[in-house]
Amino acid sequence: MGERTIRIALLGIGTVGTGVYKLIRRRRDVMMRTAGANIEIARILVHSLNKERPGIDRELLTDDFDEILEDPSIELVVEVMGGIEPAKTMILKALNAGKNVVSANKDLIAVHGRELFEAAENNGCDFMFEAAVGGAIPIIRPMKQCLAANEITEVMGIMNGTTNFILTKMSEENMSFEDALAIATELGYAEADPTADIEGLDAGRKAAILACLAFHSRVTFDDVYIEGITKISKEDIAYARELGNVIKLVGRAKNTEEGIEAGVYPLMIPKDHPLAEIRNSFNAIYVYGDALDEAMFMGRGAGEMPTASAVCGDIIDVARNIMHGCCGRISCTCYRQLPVKESGKVSNKFFIRMKVKNLPGVLAKVATVFGLHKVSISQVIQKYSGGDCAELAIVTEPVREYHMRDALSLMNAIEEVKEICSVIRQF
Repeated sequence: MGERTIRIALLGIGTVGTGVYKLIRRRRDVMMRTAGANIEIARILVHSLNKERPGIDRELLTDDFDEILEDPSIELVVEVMGGIEPAKTMILKALNAGKNVVSANKDLIAVHGRELFEAAENNGCDFMFEAAVGGAIPIIRPMKQCLAANEITEVMGIMNGTTNFILTKMSEENMSFEDALAIATELGYAEADPTADIEGLDAGRKAAILACLAFHSRVTFDDVYIEGITKISKEDIAYARELGNVIKLVGRAKNTEEGIEAGVYPLMIPKDHPLAEIRNSFNAIYVYGDALDEAMFMGRGAGEMPTASAVCGDIIDVARNIMHGCCGRISCTCYRQLPVKESGKVSNKFFIRMKVKNLPGVLAKVATVFGLHKVSISQVIQKYSGGDCAELAIVTEPVREYHMRDALSLMNAIEEVKEICSVIRQF
């Protein structure tokens, strides 16, 4: 049997695409041995042919997707352009043309995953997306293959390196949110517009994808309750430390008798929990299963080469399948139709910090309002703030979210309550 070459096309040559290009060239000989075939970049789709791209072979560039689609020698399309369109249309066209696809596009998969997986299955193609969650961290393949014998009950993790870097700086160096964000931007961890990171949107997309894989039922981005970290203050960090916790932006998905819970929000985690030790821009995913018990996957969650590592891992896997004639062997695993629980019906412990008038009976009024809304208090810390003002920090027992919302709404109407400063969930 002669030496086999598998020709691929890159859709996009931005940060991730450039990393994939570099890694394929750097590891060409190793990939030949691990995949059983030469992997050759045949075409690179770009928006403009005139833009300077140092280190990229200009002969490979094209601005015509049909040139890729209609080339029968291209067996694998690697989508690293991001966004919903035109990525969605191009991926569907590639799959319907019988071409395998590797994608790093969490935005697209979290919203339109079902359509993509069905197209891949209908055409007997591979659709792989390891890089869509966790960058270099292997988590998609372990969930679909290594842990397939488990009944997974919960997945939670630090799914965004930018926010973890900011919270680390706030916790360890007593920085404000604004100062920590400025450093993250300067170092390139945060984009010029950091909204997707700091408001939890990026982590929400990843949580939706992991929930689908964990519970074999469709969960989309719109199903995920999302809060970001913009309201976290130095005072909150200090209270967390006093209570033996750290604050992390956590994505959580849990399978319960009432349905799937899916959310992203700041969470106070005990210092002895493995996720509490994840610092700076690292990510980590924690999985609970009936057979494995508990496992954690940790590593670099973003960046040119970490993400390229995951993309190239998928490329090698597809190449192996092509060589052995078994593409499409692992299709969509969402064979269940479980309900997704409304966020108001989810139960959590809460930490609430409020400013109140320093008068007798105020704590009793606050406790009465909580009691009327089925909120049980487990701990109270009261500190004098100066003048006629005191600060109450209250930790609750688990309570339904809608009960907490109703209680806080009524609390705002109490004359002695000056401000509800923070409402943070506790692990």
